[in-house]
Amino acid sequence: MTSWKQALKEGLVTGSLASMLSTAYLVFAGERRGIPAAPTNAVSHWIYGNRALRQDEASLRYTATGYFIHHACSVFWGVLHAKAWGGRPEAKRPVPAIAGAIVTAGVANLVDYTLTPKRLRPGFEHRLGKPEMANVYACFAIGLAIGSMLLKKR
Repeated sequence: MTSWKQALKEGLVTGSLASMLSTAYLVFAGERRGIPAAPTNAVSHWIYGNRALRQDEASLRYTATGYFIHHACSVFWGVLHAKAWGGRPEAKRPVPAIAGAIVTAGVANLVDYTLTPKRLRPGFEHRLGKPEMANVYACFAIGLAIGSMLLKKR
């Protein structure tokens, strides 16, 4: 089993990749609606309340804060993914690595939208539709899988 120290190292990489890919999709989906920063801004509702859910323009206050929160949460899930999955020999192979990442992203979605109080949910669900939300978590899973496979090649 992977130690917590090793899981933290791996989680920083995998979670960061998952954060970057899912944020890139948030911007893409927002751009298709004419509001590229809005989905990321919405995450800052943790700090700034409901007014963050209505912010369309990119700003240091809402966009940077939203990205920081999303990134920190992504690293959290990356660490848990590495702890649960990182020490398995099959994690080196693409299909099992992708399957493990899909499970982690699915658990993250379940926790985000059923167990987490509304005040601490991601927020981008206020600016995106369900198909776009599914794509956010798919991009998140892809980031976890790529990170896991890159780390296992070393």
